[in-house]
Amino acid sequence: MTSFKILVEGYAHEGKDDSEYFASPTTTLIESNGKKILVDPGADAAKLEKALVDNSVDKSDIDLIYLTHWHGDHVLNIRLFPDVDIYDSEVLWRSNGEEQFPGGKIIPGTEILILKTPGHTMDHTSLLIDTTSHGMVCIAQDVFWWEDGKQKSDSIEDLMNLEDPFVADKEALAKSRRNVLDLASWIIPGHGKMFKNPGV
Repeated sequence: MTSFKILVEGYAHEGKDDSEYFASPTTTLIESNGKKILVDPGADAAKLEKALVDNSVDKSDIDLIYLTHWHGDHVLNIRLFPDVDIYDSEVLWRSNGEEQFPGGKIIPGTEILILKTPGHTMDHTSLLIDTTSHGMVCIAQDVFWWEDGKQKSDSIEDLMNLEDPFVADKEALAKSRRNVLDLASWIIPGHGKMFKNPGV
């Protein structure tokens, strides 16, 4: 069985004026088949490093990093792990090399399913993990996006009608949201609190 721990809860908010914006995503640690996978290490190095210490996780314990998409707030902290392999939906990045891995449906060597969820970006993916504690959990990241204090996750209607100011394709995003809601009992968004699927 696969387990998970939210290390950093994501946030997104304006700064002192229109020229500033601060964001870093929820960072989740998954353990599957003896491997430790860090999902979207984010951009806030201080928060992540403190969370690793607080949870007795050394950087050398991380077997691989998974990136749901390539927005800067989700990826900048990969620099903290220069020797760790990085996966996105179809490619293994190792040092200066890249390697396709077959299928793109599961992270190799684990029980973690890769779900294509385009819309926020066209390369966006989510992860499905079958857990003892919460049933099927989807790390959906920016399939559902909101700023601090604006999370609306109490109804299917709220979730389907969320405005995403960064959306690449609204129709694709709507299909991805419906897919996540059809599959998961609990959902981890990119910014904000984990929530129970209101349709379950």
